[in-house]
Amino acid sequence: MKKINIAQLKWDPWKSPKGTVEQAGKDISGALGDVRYGWPKKGHPFNLELVKVAPGKKACPFHVHGSQWELYVIVSGTGTARCGQERHKVKTGDAFMHPPGEAHQLINTGKKPLLFYVIADSPPSDIWHYPDSGKWGFRAPRKFFRMTEVDYWAGEE
Repeated sequence: MKKINIAQLKWDPWKSPKGTVEQAGKDISGALGDVRYGWPKKGHPFNLELVKVAPGKKACPFHVHGSQWELYVIVSGTGTARCGQERHKVKTGDAFMHPPGEAHQLINTGKKPLLFYVIADSPPSDIWHYPDSGKWGFRAPRKFFRMTEVDYWAGEE
């Protein structure tokens, strides 16, 4: 059995170029030997992370997964969960899930840091869509792109 102490893990900060998206995370499953996006050949079939978001910041861009599930457990603070066209207030003790196909984003709307656990299954293949920017992404290879529509037969003959 491999064991770690979450309090001893360092916060890994991450932010967008203009700083509207900003968080720090403790990659708990990584500390226990997970290889991010390595399942099923390496790592675990899920990821567990403790995330901290400063007041007024978004935890991530608004996005939807094609196959990944995400479970959130709010440890402290208050925020807003953006789910498709809806917005839901969240607070300490709340738990909620985003299934594949549901666009989502978590925003700290409180005056203190928003702290939460996110548990995600780790499907070997996933595609992301970012409705606000029209961007798409693939888990493997980790690439982001915008699509251009073509005819079904384009390039086939």
